[in-house]
Amino acid sequence: MASAAEAPGSADPAAAAGQYYTGGMRLVLTLILALANLMEVLDITIANVSIPSITGELGAAPSQGAWIITSYAVANAITVPITGWLAERIGQVRLFVTAIVLFTISSFLCAMATSLPMLITFRVIQGAVAGFMIPLSQSLMMMNYPPNKRSMALAIWAMTVTVGPIIGPILGGWITSNYHWSWIFLINIPVGIFAAFGTWQLLSDHETPTHRVPVDFAGIALLVVWVGSLQILFDKGNELDWFGSPFIVGLAATAVVGFTFFVIWELNNDHPIVDLTLLANRNFTLGVLTLSLGFALFFGMTLLLPLWLQTQMGYTSQWAGFVLAPAGVFAVLLSPVVGKTLPRVGPRLYASIGIATLGALAFMRARFTTDSDYWTIATPQILQGIGIAFFFAPLISISLGGIPNAKIARAAGLQNFMRMMAGSFGASLIIAAWDHRQALHHTRLVEHLALGNPQVTDFAQKAMGAGFTAEKSNGLLEGLVQSQAYMLATNDIFWLCGVLFAILVPLIWITRPPFGQAGAAH
Repeated sequence: MASAAEAPGSADPAAAAGQYYTGGMRLVLTLILALANLMEVLDITIANVSIPSITGELGAAPSQGAWIITSYAVANAITVPITGWLAERIGQVRLFVTAIVLFTISSFLCAMATSLPMLITFRVIQGAVAGFMIPLSQSLMMMNYPPNKRSMALAIWAMTVTVGPIIGPILGGWITSNYHWSWIFLINIPVGIFAAFGTWQLLSDHETPTHRVPVDFAGIALLVVWVGSLQILFDKGNELDWFGSPFIVGLAATAVVGFTFFVIWELNNDHPIVDLTLLANRNFTLGVLTLSLGFALFFGMTLLLPLWLQTQMGYTSQWAGFVLAPAGVFAVLLSPVVGKTLPRVGPRLYASIGIATLGALAFMRARFTTDSDYWTIATPQILQGIGIAFFFAPLISISLGGIPNAKIARAAGLQNFMRMMAGSFGASLIIAAWDHRQALHHTRLVEHLALGNPQVTDFAQKAMGAGFTAEKSNGLLEGLVQSQAYMLATNDIFWLCGVLFAILVPLIWITRPPFGQAGAAH
C-alpha cells in the first residue's frame, strides 16, 4: 500500500505526498469503494418489488408500504447537506467507515423487524447514515487517484449508481420469491463488513485533515422538523382523510411554520447548513426545479408499477423485478455518448429529448389493460433507459454549469437534497392519488353495474351455470370490479405523469447559455 504523509491543511493527503495507489492496490481500493456505493444505491430500489410481501407478513396495507421507501429517502436526503461539515470535523475516512458500519448494523435490524413501525424506524437509521456514503465514496475514490486518472475513477463511481437500479429490482424480486424478504437486507452484512474493513486498512493513513467548523444546529433542527412533518402528512393524509383530520392539519401547520423559519434562518446565517442564496442563479433554480419535478414523477411511477403488478396482475416479486430491471440497460449504453456530445449539442436539447421520452412512455403505460402481457408492460421500461440517459446529465449541466467552483459542492448538495425530497414526496402523492382514483372508479363501476343491469344478470347466470353459488358469483364480480377500478386508476396516474412531463419541457428553454461543465452529482 502506498503510504502518504498528511500535509497540514491539505484535503488530499496522497497528493500532498506525491503518491497514489497504483496497479492492483488501486483496483482493490476501487472495488471496495464501488461495492460500498453499490450497496447503498441497491437499497433504494431493492425493496420496491418486495413491498407487498413485507406488508403482507407484517400485517400492514400495501399502500402503507410506501413508507419503507420514502422513510429511507427522506432520512438520506436530510443527512446529505451536512456531510461536508461532519467530514471536516472527524475526517472523510473515519466518517465513511463509521457510516458503513452503522449501515450494516441497521440492515441487520431491518431484517429482524417484526412490525412495520419497527422496520420504518430502522430504515430511517439506514437512510440517514447512507446519506454520507454516496458523496464520500466519490470523494475518497477521486482523492486517491492521480489527476490524469480521475475521469476514469468518476466513470467507475457513476457506473455503480447506474447499475444499482438495474439489478436492484430483479435481485429483490428473486430473493423475495425464493427465500424471504429479510434477505434483501441481510445480504448487506458481508458486503458492509468487507467494505468497512478494507477501507480502513487501505485509507486509515490517508485521512483528511480535520478542524472545528461552526455548525448550524438550528438549521438542522428546523430542516428535520419541516421535512419530517411534510413527509408524514403525505404518507398518512390519504389514510386519515387529509385535512378532515386534526393530526394532518397540525402536521401541515408545523411544516409551513418550520419551513418559513428555516428559510429565514438560513438566509441570515453566516454558516448555513443549506446555502439558499444559490437559488438566485436562474439556471440553477430552473435546472434543479425541472430535475426535481421530473425525478418525482419518475420515482413515483417506479414505485407504482410493481405495486400494481403484484397486487392486481398476479405478478410475483421476481417477475415484477424482471419488468423493472431493463430500465437501466439503455441508460448504461447511452450515458457515455450523451456525456461526450453534450457540449456540442447543448444541454437544453438533450434534456428536452429526455423529458419528452419519459412523458411519451408514461402515455404508453396509460394504455395498459388487465390483458396486457409481459412484453407490453416491459417495453416502456426498456425504452425508459433512453429517457434517463438524456435526462440527468444535461439537467445537472444546466444547474451547476454557471456556479463558481468554490460553491459547486454546496450547489450539488442542495440539488441532490431537493431531488431526493421531490422523489419522496412525489411517491407518496402518487400512491395517495392512486388509492383515491381507485375508490372513485370503483364507485362509478358499481353504479353502472346496479342490480337489474343485463350484463350483471348475464354474468350471474353464467357463473351459476358453472356451479358457483350466488354468493361466490357476487364475489367474482366484486373482484373484477376492483381489478378494473385499479386498472383505470393506474391509467389515470400514468396519463397525468405524461402531461406533467410535457409541461416541464418549456422550463428548460427559459434557461440561458453559457452552461459550462457541471460538477459530478452526489
